[in-house]
Amino acid sequence: MERRRFLKLAALTGAGLSLPDGLAALAEAAESATRPDLVLAHGAAPEKIVTAAIDAMGGIRKFVSRGDVVVIKPNIGWDRTPEQAGNTNPEVVAAVVRLCFEAGAKKVKVFDRPVNDPRRCYVQSGIAPAVKALGAEADYMDDRKFRDMALSGQALKSWPLYTDIFEADKVINIPIAKHHGLAKLTLSMKNWMGVMGGSRRQIHQKLDESLVDLSMKIKPTLTILDAVRILTANGPQGGSLADVQKLDTVIVGIDPVAIDSYGATLFGMKGSDLGYVTLGHKLGLGQMDLSKMLIKKVSV
Repeated sequence: MERRRFLKLAALTGAGLSLPDGLAALAEAAESATRPDLVLAHGAAPEKIVTAAIDAMGGIRKFVSRGDVVVIKPNIGWDRTPEQAGNTNPEVVAAVVRLCFEAGAKKVKVFDRPVNDPRRCYVQSGIAPAVKALGAEADYMDDRKFRDMALSGQALKSWPLYTDIFEADKVINIPIAKHHGLAKLTLSMKNWMGVMGGSRRQIHQKLDESLVDLSMKIKPTLTILDAVRILTANGPQGGSLADVQKLDTVIVGIDPVAIDSYGATLFGMKGSDLGYVTLGHKLGLGQMDLSKMLIKKVSV
């Protein structure tokens, strides 16, 4: 165990033992101190690797409680099939929906603001049919639910954002890892563009700063980076199977900077190669130095 985790555990142990329920506090402290920062799960079945990764993070009940309204935010931006890797893998999204219901979620909402026709994107991606079959909602986003919200960021002082994100009990971000012509890669932080109203093109001039501003405002309970298939070129829309690489992997964590820093390595890059990762680390949003993380790998 690295030194900072040992010190954290030692401090929490002392505090826990002084409480009436000290043993319970001690157990909770020990679990927190040894919980991985990231879990990488690899295997041929998306449902199994998602389940294994979340179990390694402590299990879905650490993140979703009975009676919760849960919002799941995948990428459903493009009129593409799952094999083309333009959107989040539908089996990954469905696995998370199933786990949320097993944890006792009252309602699960799945949505995105697509670039292409939403009616085609929701169906072609495979996401709407997969999650509706499990009892989740997969409604198109309602323009009346965007509300101007203060961000007080470096680039964005305010912006209309989708209110369902902030009214939910829990939010789970499920982006796909893929190439992007402007941002280099689109990973977890960039996935929040799908809850922006208005003209999103306006943020392209200060894209890195805007992505960090959004990520400072929206705090997901859990992030699951879909790398079952990654799009290595001609993103974010893609279209050619020649640009798709099958990795059969998901990366799960809480820290969006850590998720995106590791996600960069899937493309032969480092987190420091991405402006939004570097800026997020600098502003305290998260950790981009992989050597300082406890990373657990599981195969299924």
